[in-house]
Amino acid sequence: MAEQSKNTPEIFELNNGSMLVKISNYGATITSLSVPDKNGKLADVVLGFDSVDPYVNGLAPYFGCIVGRVANRIKEGKFSLNGVNYTLPINKPPNSLHGGNKGFDKKIWEVAGHKKDGEKPFITFKYHSADGEEGYPGAVAVTATYTLTSATTMRLDMEAVPENKDTPINLAQHTYWNLAGHDSGNILDHKIQILGSHITPVDEYTVPTGEILPVKGTPFDFTKEKRIGESIGEVGIGYDHNYVLDCPDQEKDGLKHAAKLSNGAGSRVLDLWTNVPGLQFYTGNYVNGVVGKGSAVYGKHAGVCLETQGFPNAINQSNFPSIVAKAGDKYQHTMLFEFSA
Repeated sequence: MAEQSKNTPEIFELNNGSMLVKISNYGATITSLSVPDKNGKLADVVLGFDSVDPYVNGLAPYFGCIVGRVANRIKEGKFSLNGVNYTLPINKPPNSLHGGNKGFDKKIWEVAGHKKDGEKPFITFKYHSADGEEGYPGAVAVTATYTLTSATTMRLDMEAVPENKDTPINLAQHTYWNLAGHDSGNILDHKIQILGSHITPVDEYTVPTGEILPVKGTPFDFTKEKRIGESIGEVGIGYDHNYVLDCPDQEKDGLKHAAKLSNGAGSRVLDLWTNVPGLQFYTGNYVNGVVGKGSAVYGKHAGVCLETQGFPNAINQSNFPSIVAKAGDKYQHTMLFEFSA
């Protein structure tokens, strides 16, 4: 199995008796995640497909995958580092998005360890990104480990070590959540609290302008729990913005609380914790008639993405926290997904 998984896209399971997660070595992608509601009823709460084929065939708008080497947008696909200018593929004109034409989401990762069930099931994926891949400098060794740490909690640890050159690194987990069930319609009645009192406003191509603005008194204010759909009509086609996470007093395992999402009926809650400075809040604005699991049709706003990250285009914005990882240093990004009813 491990031999085969080096070059064959497959789906692996993690099952601790309370939650069931299916994850592919193609893009280190969560294809299914089932958790109970307050009555113990299981539902699959992520958008995706039943088999690996639609992912491999490019039908998924980044459903469930890990994106990299640099998540989000790099303006005009250009940056300079240590006196050298780099040019990246323009796969979302006029910018480079999520690592380029064939980012980490479109690679087969090696399965380095897998415990399917029992106490703390986990799976570890490894990927080696070559020097010059998609235009980026230096080779990078990447690992991602998904662990079911308790009955209804999943932890994701992403690490990357540049081997020979400094390079920008910004990995993100791009799952689309619908806590009422992946096939239940749109997420406009979900409520969310985002523990970020500022955003990085964007230009017409969704690239940050470099400003950091308070959300207070704007449709972007989710500092107190609010319906996602309440003011969405005031922000164009929907939310697709980076929130500057506050540093609240409350920590869990050294991580800060980033967001709290609940479905309209309040029967499932997701608390997200992380150690990185930003959170992309994306309301599935471009999802349009995608036929997913069990022939469910996913339309606009069928899911919501909560992508913790470094700030978009940070490599070109000196006032944003740096996303440059030095050769030999370790990039570390942890997410804790805590489900409750």
